[in-house]
Amino acid sequence: MKKICVVTGTRAEYGLLRPLLTKIDQTETMKLILVVTGMHLSPEFGLTYQEIERDGFQITERVEMLLSSDTPTGITKSVGLGVIGFADVCTRNAPDLVLLLGDRYEIYAAAIAAMIHRIPITHIHGGELTQGAIDDAIRHSITKMSSLHFTATEEYRHRVIQMGEEPERVFCVGGLGVENIKNQVLMKKETLEQSINFALDQPYIIVTYHPVTLEDNTAEEQFNNLLCALNEFREYKIIFTKANADTDGRIINKMIDEYANIFPSRVAAFTSMGLVRYLSALRYCEMVVGNSSSGILEAPSFHIPTVNIGDRQLGRVKAESVIDCGNAAADIVKAIHKAIFLKKNGNLENVRNPYEGENTTSKILSTIERYLEQRIPVKKHFYEIDF
Repeated sequence: MKKICVVTGTRAEYGLLRPLLTKIDQTETMKLILVVTGMHLSPEFGLTYQEIERDGFQITERVEMLLSSDTPTGITKSVGLGVIGFADVCTRNAPDLVLLLGDRYEIYAAAIAAMIHRIPITHIHGGELTQGAIDDAIRHSITKMSSLHFTATEEYRHRVIQMGEEPERVFCVGGLGVENIKNQVLMKKETLEQSINFALDQPYIIVTYHPVTLEDNTAEEQFNNLLCALNEFREYKIIFTKANADTDGRIINKMIDEYANIFPSRVAAFTSMGLVRYLSALRYCEMVVGNSSSGILEAPSFHIPTVNIGDRQLGRVKAESVIDCGNAAADIVKAIHKAIFLKKNGNLENVRNPYEGENTTSKILSTIERYLEQRIPVKKHFYEIDF
């Protein structure tokens, strides 16, 4: 059996990977080595490794790397701790393949260790752009350390090839999140209300806002602008999902808690909702507001509008239901009014999600199996584009 090492560090990333983890775990030709790190192991972020265990997965390794500091220095040191921890994981388990998704610094640390150990890396969701976040550089770095690539759109596939990756090892398969929506049995509204202990007796907005990590000290001001904008729409309830462990993420989470304490009957805040509850909440909400990738990757499949604030997701392929706006409170208010109009009059049922794919996880798994039979090359040639 080939040993497939999958690394997860956040609730969102695990939600995307879960169906793929299930298929790897069930196949007779592969052994799943599941490595959990980052926010999964932090009480502050909900100890979400417990959700993984409740789903029936056996965690092979835990890599502690998250420091209590969310400064650039603290996060840099976290990456260093991660590289040390993943070096031991590679030595103890000797995987045949390391599978990584996305662009976070926890995943970057795992990629560095695997690359130096000459273990082939498979990268999912490469080629994307988020020009307002350090994730952009991290994502492209992981691409260059990887030998096998699965992108969410054809445009992203072209970009990976443009970075010198050989076309025959770059596959456009669609987004994992969209496949989750198609296959997941979601909660009824009444069940969701009971599960989150929050009455959904009014229209509600889901808000997720992360720090813009290529900007200095903007989190408090920008998030305050968002809260001021939300004050203009008292007819809506609000569900906040909290920020990740990024630079200044704790500032945003503290402001969310304070806002929820002021408006306890109107506002609910969650460190982690879990995949089923989050997708169920998307199903019944009026719109998504913030700067999370979920508003771009998943929300269009529910035919709801997204208000995408600022530059964090700048460069991503977007559906017609995504409304871009600036960080000023007035800009956000204007965009929310536009989203309200779009929800009522925009014929959103006909909006196509550009991240739509067919049998995404099956395609990824069958391609990995095929390449493992012939050994995935670690030594790569730089593919030159004929201009």
